[in-house]
Formats: sequence, C-alpha cells, structure tokens
Amino acid sequence: MARLARGELFHPLEIAVMHCINRCVRRCFLCGEDPATGRNYEHRKVWLEERLKFLAGQFGIDVLAFAIMSNHFHLVLRNRPDVVAQWSDREVARRWLMLCPMRKTPDGSPAEPTEPELNSICHVPGRLAEIRLRLSDISWFMRMISETIARRANAEDETNGRFWQGRFKAVKLCDEAAILACTVYVDLNPIRAGLADSPETSDFTSVQRRFESLPKVSQAGTNNTERRQVVRTDAWLSPIDLQEAQRAPAPQVSRRGHRASDKGFLPLSTWEYLELVEWTGRQVVRGKSQIPAHLPPLLARLGIAAEDWLPLAQNFGKLFHRVAGSTPSLARMMSVKARRYRRGQAQLLGQSASR
Repeated sequence: MARLARGELFHPLEIAVMHCINRCVRRCFLCGEDPATGRNYEHRKVWLEERLKFLAGQFGIDVLAFAIMSNHFHLVLRNRPDVVAQWSDREVARRWLMLCPMRKTPDGSPAEPTEPELNSICHVPGRLAEIRLRLSDISWFMRMISETIARRANAEDETNGRFWQGRFKAVKLCDEAAILACTVYVDLNPIRAGLADSPETSDFTSVQRRFESLPKVSQAGTNNTERRQVVRTDAWLSPIDLQEAQRAPAPQVSRRGHRASDKGFLPLSTWEYLELVEWTGRQVVRGKSQIPAHLPPLLARLGIAAEDWLPLAQNFGKLFHRVAGSTPSLARMMSVKARRYRRGQAQLLGQSASR
C-alpha cells in the first residue's frame, strides 16, 4: 500500500507532533561500528546531534526527543507555525539565510547575513511567504538534516549515491498518551538494543541530555549545594513540563533562541518523566534488553540522597548562580578554567555555605 502524501498527514500551518525515522541505505551501520567493513563511523552521530541543535535554533520546530543509532535515527518533532507567525520579516529572512547561507566563514559556518542579503528576501513578498511556511515544515527540517549528513558522509568516503534508505517515515501523534509512549520508546532505544544499561549512559539520546542537566548535590553527605558552570546540554530541546498555565494557546517564543519555544509537551515534570523512563526500562520485553535488575535506583546512581532531592529541585533557581556540582566535578572544572567564582567558593573548599 502506498504511503500517504505528506500533505495528507501534516501541514506546516497546523501544529502537529510527529515521530520521524530515517534509516541508512540497506540498514548499513554507516553511523557506528560497521561489521561489514570494520570501519568506525561513530563520529557521524556527533555530526547528527550538532546539526539537530543548529536546526532547532533556526526552525519553528520543537525537538521533543531524539535517539541516534548506528544505522537510523528517531526524532519526535512538533512544528510551531504560531511561533513563526510571531517572527518579523527580517527575523524570518535572517533564519533562512543561516540555513541556506550566501556566504560562509573560513571555518565553514554560515556568515551573518548582510543588509542587502536580508532585503533580497524581505522585499519579495511571495518569496518571504514561502520561506515563512518552510520554517514550520517538518519535511524541510528532515530534508536539511538528512541531506547535509549524506553529503558530508559521501565526501568523507569519496563516493556518491544514496546514504539514506529513502524518504523518512513519519507517524502522527494525536494525543498526550501517544506522545508520552513515543518519547519513552525513543529514549529507551539504546537500552532495548542492548547498547546501554541505563538512561544516563544511553549516548546520543534526549534522555541522556536531560540527565546531564539535572541539578547535583554534594556526594560528601552534606545538604549544601555545590556549583558547576551552568551549560545545559538540553537547552535546545523542548522542556517536558506542560504547566497548566501553558495549556492555553500561546506561542511562548523561546527567550534565549536555542529552540523554537519554551512550551512543554507533557503534564509531567522532568523528574516524573525520567522516573517513568527508568521504570519502563526495567520491564522485561521479549526479545529486547532492559535495565539490569542489579543496577541501583535512579537517585543512588546520581549520587543524590532522597531527602536532599526535593528541596534541591524546589529551590534550584535560588540556590544556583553560575556553577553547581559535586566537589570532584567542581574541582575538575576549576582546574581547567584556572579561576575562582566568589559565590560557591566556600562549598568548593568544604566549608559552610551559610548566606
């Protein structure tokens, strides 16, 4: 049976959540350890994630979840025409010229558009309307990730031809139950494939990025929070928590520009979602791997005392300023940065943090 036309499944002017999958040609391991040739292409997973991060900051499309495997990748995407509608004509032109630059910097990155380049789009209404539509089109998002990786991989292998098996597969997620089930499924891909034992060790997944951005407490047994440099590895991903106030239709354009919007997608906190992923990963599924039964509980693996977690999560904004982390991780950071932060210095030295 022929697949539905993309226009019958979703339209760039209608908000939709889609599960998108693309596979390497003949399902070859062209993004991992290739058993046929013995070559290692793991670095291409880095290419894919870096490209995803870049596109998330330019398109009006939220990345809810992702998993990059050795011969395919999964994405859960939500297009945001309501966000794109809030962008000025100049902003639309700027974003498109970052995606399809007329000039590049010496390192190959897109050069910031000049005024004449912006005007070449802003002063052509038909072209501008077309580009505005493309910036909320999931097909264009998938095209710009798949084509870029294929060209780069073919250049590396000094070959040509297909890199991806065909057009990407897309499944529309019509309610919160479907979205929840799909994002958990995507985040558990490496565990079910036997490539990782836990969500936090599942490389190149959204769940790992969310774990990396969790607040940490001292492993020395004190209640004092410690600080590491705040560089959230999940900043480009859509937040999980769909708060009640956010349920009303509102674009919630991203304030920092790492992603399309700051609107969540599930009636769960990040912690509740991670607990659900953990619980699901421990369930036995015939023919699939699961989180080993001997693995300690989630909080124990993260080095967090149960009684410390709730006040830490509730007061995160008040407690953290620039850095947060355990004594060893903070010490490592300080040795690299070769400088001190006045706030948090007492914790680093193991002293009282009363303020």
